[in-house]
Amino acid sequence: MTVADRRFIFSAFMTAETVDLAELQSAVDSRRTFAIISHPDAGKTTLTEKVLLYGGAIHEAGTVKARRSERSATSDWMEMEQQRGISITSTVLQFDYRDHQINLLDTPGHQDFGEDTYRTLTAADNAVMLEDAAKGLEPQTRKLFEVCRMRDLPIFTFINKMDRPSREPLELLDEIEQELGLATYPITWPIGSGDRFKGVFDRRDRTVHLFERQAHGSKAANETTFDLDDPELKRRIDDDALFAQLCEELEILEELGSELDMEAIHSGQMTPVFFGSAMSNFGVQLFLDAFLEYSLKPIARNSTRDQISPASPDFTGFVFKLQANMDPKHRDRVAFVRVCSGRFEKDMTVKHARTGKTIRLSRPQKLFAQGRESIETAYAGDVIGLNNPGMFAIGDTIYCGEKLEFDGIPCFSPEMFSYMRNVNPSKFKQFRKGVAELREEGAVQIMYSVDEAKRDPILAAVGQLQFEVVQFRLLNEYGVETRLEPLGFSVARWVVGGWDALEKAGRLFNTATVKDSWDRPVLLFKNEWNVGQVQGDCPDLQLSKIAPVLSGMQPTEIR
Repeated sequence: MTVADRRFIFSAFMTAETVDLAELQSAVDSRRTFAIISHPDAGKTTLTEKVLLYGGAIHEAGTVKARRSERSATSDWMEMEQQRGISITSTVLQFDYRDHQINLLDTPGHQDFGEDTYRTLTAADNAVMLEDAAKGLEPQTRKLFEVCRMRDLPIFTFINKMDRPSREPLELLDEIEQELGLATYPITWPIGSGDRFKGVFDRRDRTVHLFERQAHGSKAANETTFDLDDPELKRRIDDDALFAQLCEELEILEELGSELDMEAIHSGQMTPVFFGSAMSNFGVQLFLDAFLEYSLKPIARNSTRDQISPASPDFTGFVFKLQANMDPKHRDRVAFVRVCSGRFEKDMTVKHARTGKTIRLSRPQKLFAQGRESIETAYAGDVIGLNNPGMFAIGDTIYCGEKLEFDGIPCFSPEMFSYMRNVNPSKFKQFRKGVAELREEGAVQIMYSVDEAKRDPILAAVGQLQFEVVQFRLLNEYGVETRLEPLGFSVARWVVGGWDALEKAGRLFNTATVKDSWDRPVLLFKNEWNVGQVQGDCPDLQLSKIAPVLSGMQPTEIR
């Protein structure tokens, strides 16, 4: 037994013995971790900013919509995000609110970054589904909802932009129930829409919250609260038809709507629904307060050692995201770790499940978008940042106590492929480093030709925007100019059984063979018809849309 192993065993023993179980359970109960999912332009970044505003994490909200302002959105810290007004990479925003530690995982809405969103959702215990009140359910929202359903995540729905022309609220609820098979229970209910939007009714305590309009809602909204039967309310609404409509719709909800079922909410079968306007702060604080009341605290996680309770005294966690150059001045690399159980402590010694190595976690950080600060402790539900000198990969498990590994995070099938050429050969080292680090963080998948003479990497992505991001970041973060040469393929399939299975299949037509960064065979096809043709010719050849989950494997060196 090595000295390092003895230190690890002693550290694990001391951790398990010294953790106060009551303190641990209290810390778990006070944590809430959630991700926001939506279609692009539904207002996700704006809602994130306003949640931070009401949570006290920022004092004035900036928004990408306010183009004349010099401020940019807190969660969109990357230069390209600020230029285009879109979210490109997931970020973590942590703050305290009403005796709770909130971990907000902001995800990209653009479909080209769906895999980054999927990885982030593995670290969440709840999801907030954001809808545009005028558009209802949109394609990317539906796709991300299916990912949430796969994990049985509780889903909270915020119907946004009620201060603009909108569809009828009952129609929006019916769409969710019919298309997603998800029961709905409105927690708040809108009073009018568009220019007639006055505020919301809170069904929890039967109070009406009227808001003062704000142009961009940079400050918390002023509101006035009334009981529904308060005579002053009708005068303040100043619209008899609107007041009568409110009373009628509330009666319909009580008679025909679903009953609140906390078990169904926590199993992802019922969604609490909120109405408001993130831009002008209508309904945001009510949503945040109710979310704390109804959301799920950190949950048990599946592992090779059965389910791991968040209140288990042994520390465990997994890496769900890597990010390079969050601080451009220091060219750092950060691993985002979701704490799954126990208490994390600065300078603690843990085991790295994939490599078997013992490592000391000496510089943990609390994350707030691009900003970071040192932390001493963290508990289940928290997300911490660890310096990553190349030891971590997405899906890695770190632990104390008995060995375990959490469920892996798969890669999904790309649809676009291009050779990436380094325009300036003198920048080879920077090119190799940039490609390796962007591959590590999952910005794009990297593949190679099986022909050793073709040394340039093949970028494999879901959409064109991923290519643009990689080229932009290589130029701005590594000083490398690149050129793309598209390949004429649109479908990728991993070969189940590896190179031996591929060799047994013999010669294949209308396909190209490449290898991924882990030296596994991947077949590229021009279209789905070609896939069917090959499978018809070779019925014993098994192909997968999803890459095998990584376990104990190191990527090959970028050449």
